[in-house]
Amino acid sequence: MSGMTEVSSLTGRLLVATPALADPNFDRAVVLLLDHDEEGSLGVVLNRPTPVDVGDILEGWADLAGEPGVVFQGGPVSLDSALGVAVVPGGAAGEEPPLGWRRVHGAIGLVDLEAPPELLASVLGSLRIFAGYAGWGPGQLEDELVDGAWYVVESEPGDVSCPAPERLWREVLRRQRNELAMVATYPDDPSLN
Repeated sequence: MSGMTEVSSLTGRLLVATPALADPNFDRAVVLLLDHDEEGSLGVVLNRPTPVDVGDILEGWADLAGEPGVVFQGGPVSLDSALGVAVVPGGAAGEEPPLGWRRVHGAIGLVDLEAPPELLASVLGSLRIFAGYAGWGPGQLEDELVDGAWYVVESEPGDVSCPAPERLWREVLRRQRNELAMVATYPDDPSLN
């Protein structure tokens, strides 16, 4: 397998923080990788809601955002920028994607937040708005994977719009068909175990 094939294969997958990951930005984080190549990686943390309503910063998109209708902190980088991640049901790979939406993986894609919301209103299955993102330079994520900081698992379209983001870490681990399902039972504070 060539290095490029190996690297590009992580786009669209989830990084699930292991209990050993010490960075508080990523404690029990579930990150959807939106881009992963030889130049680095970019993703959004799916389970960090903020108290800010989508309508407070992107009024036109508020009615299309899933519950909870708040902005999520996508990561520690560029907190003043917004990313829209949306699921377009039935968006087969061979079909022409709707205007204002760029496929990332399967039915999951990025929304052009500069486009008029009406352009996508009829095709979006769910939408989540993120302030900031998680980013890694070339080889940095691979080093963290070798160090055991992340589990890499398949994403499902419902992960983007999970209505109970505080349960997403456990739910993603619990659905795995291997020993990772047991990690879902890991206590919040292992010192109390």
